Amino acid sequence: MPKAIRKVAVLGAGVMGAQIAGHLANVGIPTLLLDIVPRELTPDEAKKGLTLESKAVRNRFALGGIQKLNTLKPSPLFTKEAVELITPGNFEDDLAQVATCDWVVEAIVENLAVKQDLWKKVSLFWKPGTIVSSNTSGISIDKMSEGLPAEFRSHFLGTHFFNPPRYMKLLELIPLPETDPAIVAFMTDFAERTLGKGVVLAKDTPNFIANRIGTYGMMVTLQVMQQMELGADEVDSLTGPIIGRPKSATFRTLDVVGLDTFVHVANNCKATITDAQEAAVFTVPDSLTEMVKRGWLGQKSGQGFFKKDGDAILTLDLNSLEYRPRKKGNFPSLEAAKQLTDLKARLRTLTYAEDRAGKFLWQVLKTTLLYSANKLGEIADDVVAVDNAMKWGFNWDLGPFEVWDAIGVAKSVARMEAEGEAVPAFVKAAAEAGGFYKREPETTYHFLKGEYRPVPANERIIDINALRAQNRVVKANKGASLIDMGDGVLLLETHAPKTAIGPDVISMVKAAGDLLNKDDKWQGLVIGAQTENFCVGANLMMILMEAQDEEWDELDVIIRQFQTAMMGLKYAPKPVVSAPYGLTLGGGFELSAAADVIVAAAESYIGLVEVGAGLIPGGCGNKEMLVRALEGLPASGGGMGGAAQMAAGTGLDLQPIVNKVFETIGMAKVGTSAVEARTLGYLKKTDRIVVNRDHQLYEAKQTVLALTQQGYKAPTPALIPVVGPAGRAVLELGLYNMKLSGWASEYDCHIGKKLAYVLTGGKVAGGTYVTEQYLLDLEREAFLSLCGEKKSQERMAYILKTGKPLRN
Repeated sequence: MPKAIRKVAVLGAGVMGAQIAGHLANVGIPTLLLDIVPRELTPDEAKKGLTLESKAVRNRFALGGIQKLNTLKPSPLFTKEAVELITPGNFEDDLAQVATCDWVVEAIVENLAVKQDLWKKVSLFWKPGTIVSSNTSGISIDKMSEGLPAEFRSHFLGTHFFNPPRYMKLLELIPLPETDPAIVAFMTDFAERTLGKGVVLAKDTPNFIANRIGTYGMMVTLQVMQQMELGADEVDSLTGPIIGRPKSATFRTLDVVGLDTFVHVANNCKATITDAQEAAVFTVPDSLTEMVKRGWLGQKSGQGFFKKDGDAILTLDLNSLEYRPRKKGNFPSLEAAKQLTDLKARLRTLTYAEDRAGKFLWQVLKTTLLYSANKLGEIADDVVAVDNAMKWGFNWDLGPFEVWDAIGVAKSVARMEAEGEAVPAFVKAAAEAGGFYKREPETTYHFLKGEYRPVPANERIIDINALRAQNRVVKANKGASLIDMGDGVLLLETHAPKTAIGPDVISMVKAAGDLLNKDDKWQGLVIGAQTENFCVGANLMMILMEAQDEEWDELDVIIRQFQTAMMGLKYAPKPVVSAPYGLTLGGGFELSAAADVIVAAAESYIGLVEVGAGLIPGGCGNKEMLVRALEGLPASGGGMGGAAQMAAGTGLDLQPIVNKVFETIGMAKVGTSAVEARTLGYLKKTDRIVVNRDHQLYEAKQTVLALTQQGYKAPTPALIPVVGPAGRAVLELGLYNMKLSGWASEYDCHIGKKLAYVLTGGKVAGGTYVTEQYLLDLEREAFLSLCGEKKSQERMAYILKTGKPLRN
């Protein structure tokens, strides 16, 4: 077994193989990507004078897989440069290179014989200790490795990634009986910590856990839909977020996945499941077979269960196979459920309703829950594995057994038995005990073999709700809370509506700063949360209403308070670490920028986007981006010191640096990953990136403790050199050229000039050193002045209404 995964070989450069290689490159692992050798030249290759012996031809499929990585949406890469870590090759010329790798993962066509043949070839070059695995979505791991050497099989397992690998959390590990347990433990740790995955151990059964239950559930949904003569659009209104499932619900999901892929998985289940009654459920309806035959595969072919016709979305009638206008589900219980914010309450309301929606959901849930229960022991060892597989692989908010708890195990079992269903004995035992899970402040238990057993704890996962249950809340209001994380570390959690910054959040930021200054109990602060997004920025509705009411003093006070709170955190006597994730926009970035260190989730989308709302950053964003851009440059001596006090008098031209900051803010550039955010200047070189968001708060806390142990000292306030009016003229010339070329409107240029005024230091001469407060005053004044402009108010109103920027 390797000490670490330093190099990987991915066998197969198709959709999954290339994206697995891309994600390995995302986390900095050099990867060899191999595929078959073409047998014929393409017309383009022939035109270039290439032959079948040319390297470019022999590596065509691997090269093509790498090239597609930069065209796929959403991008499988953290940055486009990640592909530089991927080396293309082919099975005939380069297979021997697997001996240089620590892990070899196969992702070729789902054909047992082809996989067996490739693994026999790989075994000839295999280096003892190298981990070998298959990304198969359902083929037997045991049969795949039949006849291979015993030592090879002891290093062999299934590693089933879900598509797309960058974004889907689930990784199913499927060990053989002979697989070394140390290998399984190593891969679990590697997948969680390095690849950011949620790992579930599955058994070597058809389609493993998530696809087995997920496909069964979709087949049942399809069958009940047809029995009740419902449409795909009506069903999607019942099987999406209202019951804790993705927005794409059932049939939109199938369109995204691809009908051909779904049919393949269903057919594989039917062919490999030995129980005839169970296998029959996986029989693909004639209508779906016909859809595949016609090429109606979903999103990739332009039509499937849904088709876009101009601005309208049409729905396929499965009986006539003709498209009709889409209609929304009109069910009394659905309307009632929409009024409920609690998911479990919505599930109970819908499941036990007497209308068509209730009858439909009861039949689908009942059948799927009983199936999940009957498969326990066969596909997984416990309910935790099944629930995690469905949450991480299908993006359900609750797994099957968590859903069962939500609707009431005892109540549902009584109804099932009244309807003549055979309920497994362990389910009835769980009903008598009180459910599949029992949650206590310190521990969660799951029901297994007649008793509750602790769910194994992971020290790297800090659950904010568990901290609340342990009475760790120090202070709270409607917008934010201060929570004791333990070890003297305080957590500032924001939970305002839509995670926007308003007075409640600002007051709690100030309270956090006060505690760091006055209470020796606290060693430092983490800013983080576990909502969908970290922070989408300031409360734009509040700002617009204040501006329309011309409450300028009120707005000025709010912005001053936010700026003061940010400076209080930045120069607090104890370390502050922020942990942004998801959307971290505008004020969300400003809140993070006040920290000594940012520990960002890899899937963070960070940017200053205020110009889209007719504004510029007003809380500290301009100043902080300028400071970040200047860090690391040579100091000129004199003044107050600090990271940003530099450059003037050294002969270094600051203009290109200011230009880049101006472009980033002025074009509202957003990093599509934390790695890209670093290239845009939102993150410093000293900031950290965590791939597994579940580990983020733990890593942020450890960073606070490490800074404390190193003898933390607050930073010294910086003096910042500015380029002055001459530098501003350069920026305004760029705006003028953008207007001439049609890239910017008159009002875009007006906003741009406000931004240029702030970034260049206002009226002071170029080369002047200014304080941070001076720049904060400039950006606050510019922000307020734009709030008073009619066109900015129109932009704010439009983005609040549509979610899209207005160009006026």
